[in-house]
Amino acid sequence: MNLIKQHDQKLLENKTAHLPWFVVQFIEHKLPERSPSSLLEYARDFELFFRWLIGEGLSHASKVRDITLMELEALTIEQIDSYKLFLQIKRQNGLSSRERKIASLKSLFHYLSQIAEDEQHYPLLKRNVMAKLSSHRLLHPDLIATRLKGKILEDDEEIGAFIEYIMHGYLRDIQDNKQALHYYQMNRIRDLAMIQLILSSGLRVSEIYNLNIEDIDMNKKLAHVYRKGVHDQTLKQGVFFAEAGKNSLHQYLTIRQQIYQPIRGEKALFLAIPRGQKQGKRMSKRAIQQMVTKYAKAFGKPYLSVHKLRHSFATSYYAKNDIYKTQKQLGHSSTETTQIYAQLTDKTMAHAIEKYKYNEQ
Repeated sequence: MNLIKQHDQKLLENKTAHLPWFVVQFIEHKLPERSPSSLLEYARDFELFFRWLIGEGLSHASKVRDITLMELEALTIEQIDSYKLFLQIKRQNGLSSRERKIASLKSLFHYLSQIAEDEQHYPLLKRNVMAKLSSHRLLHPDLIATRLKGKILEDDEEIGAFIEYIMHGYLRDIQDNKQALHYYQMNRIRDLAMIQLILSSGLRVSEIYNLNIEDIDMNKKLAHVYRKGVHDQTLKQGVFFAEAGKNSLHQYLTIRQQIYQPIRGEKALFLAIPRGQKQGKRMSKRAIQQMVTKYAKAFGKPYLSVHKLRHSFATSYYAKNDIYKTQKQLGHSSTETTQIYAQLTDKTMAHAIEKYKYNEQ
């Protein structure tokens, strides 16, 4: 099991200790088919909902773990609508986040009313209010492509401009900021290697985080990673990266030991020196996200993130390859997800033809 999943497994165990028994039963039912990371998100969604129930007086429980099935059976559509408003207004969740939280609840209520049984073989939940809700098809490729428009690097020219900015433009923008200048000069080569690797392979942030030095095969241009959704999480799969990624990685590996002076036995590929310390440790997932966001905002693409760098790679890759190669490169379990890039590529190519100049005869 990779490092993130080990961490999330411990967090999940701690979280379920404070949830109702029927939620623990649901999570145990889902364990064979869902990763600890996914189940941790479920658990967080349930805890938020249960705390809202208590706060609204819809449960007599003083603790989340004491909420009863009868209290869930008594819920009305109007009350669920109130919860959705709470998510939108008080929590300031966007549509995608709200729908994901509601989908988690629908999955729990479905399990309790259709799968789980009591000792007399009756459903644990006699009335399922969530069955009356309809959810948006948020995973429809057209919808996702529309949402990504303007939030990714949409062609090779823009990808090149972003890399050039990190190499030179960002330095000009921080000349008067001594602290920013210090960290940039120390980490520029590492940051470029990481971003170039994502933009030349489409790796996820969790896959980047988990990389060890021995996972990189420079000769074959392969990164060996734990892929999301693969049942056997003890096996790593090889993901190809392009020449640009290889060149940047080579530059980083030549300075990794000297700049970061890793602690003894540290195998992580990408290192950072924690504040107040002198030796490098595995760069955290959050630090990777913050690093990309820092450059993205300065570049004028504030919505750009690690995941959107992956989308940027995929859009460019799909324009030159078929859907099945793109699916395999990205580690998608279905071509339905990969269809997003068909939509984005159509828009990118339409934009490219508008820029095309020629002399009329």
